[in-house]
Amino acid sequence: MMLQDMLTVIQGPGDDSSFRASVKKDYIDSVLISDVGKKRQNNEDSCAVYLPQEEHLLQSRGILFAVADGMGGASAGEYASRMALEHTSASYYEPLSSSAIPQQMKVAVEHANALIFHESEHKSQYAGMGTTLSAMVILGNWAYIAQVGDSRLYLLRDKESLLQITYDHSLVAEQIRSGLINETDAQNHALKNLITRAVGINEDIEVDLFALGLRQGDTLLLCSDGLSNMVPDEAIQECLRLDNLDEASALLLNYALDAGGQDNITLITVRIVDTPQPSKYQPGAKLSPPSKGNLFSRILSAIRRQEN
Repeated sequence: MMLQDMLTVIQGPGDDSSFRASVKKDYIDSVLISDVGKKRQNNEDSCAVYLPQEEHLLQSRGILFAVADGMGGASAGEYASRMALEHTSASYYEPLSSSAIPQQMKVAVEHANALIFHESEHKSQYAGMGTTLSAMVILGNWAYIAQVGDSRLYLLRDKESLLQITYDHSLVAEQIRSGLINETDAQNHALKNLITRAVGINEDIEVDLFALGLRQGDTLLLCSDGLSNMVPDEAIQECLRLDNLDEASALLLNYALDAGGQDNITLITVRIVDTPQPSKYQPGAKLSPPSKGNLFSRILSAIRRQEN
């Protein structure tokens, strides 16, 4: 059976610079928005929701949400972000797999990485392309997250404090975590947009995996840095507190545009509108910091990729 026969796919922005859609399923409401912004000619972001049509697949694999922010210039960035979503989803919903969800997500991202890297190595027009990827699977009362790059996942619970679930894989974020600079220094850092991990840049890839227990009323936000760099956490929190998810999502976009719209802006908001059906935790993902590694080697590697 082909993937398109197994899933309902809502994906954007496609050939358009802007995209909006709403998806509702059982206890989950979601809104997808992608906008080119005010400064860029092309939209290199991609976003998607993958909803299994068959009940057994829905009950075993859940619903996949993903945001990717491509890089590489010309059409390469948008090609990389679209490839990341298409190949990650195809591998994740592989019907023959019996792996736990976190492991299957990791394998899926590694598969997408290999294909994007191969394209960049063998087709000159795609040389050096890559993409961030923040992917989330919701099954029952658990969310499982796979993270590469500096797109983000936030959680707002009980309309109180906003929590960033993922870690940014960027030079500035690693310097903050290492105590070399503070948050104020980071705001105007010359290498603020330099990321230390991306899908398709290297033959091998390291994927952060997280698991998050869900409950009724939780609101989740997946977004590219075109939103998180333009809109402070306090404003994101206030938007996500709105009862109407469509209004909250539109307001987030408007905040980013009003702040200058320096980059493509992509977001998926997800709200747990009813009590989720309890499901067994699947091992392999946890809330933990990414491996520290050697900071100097990570910085050097990131600078070399930027130069190439």
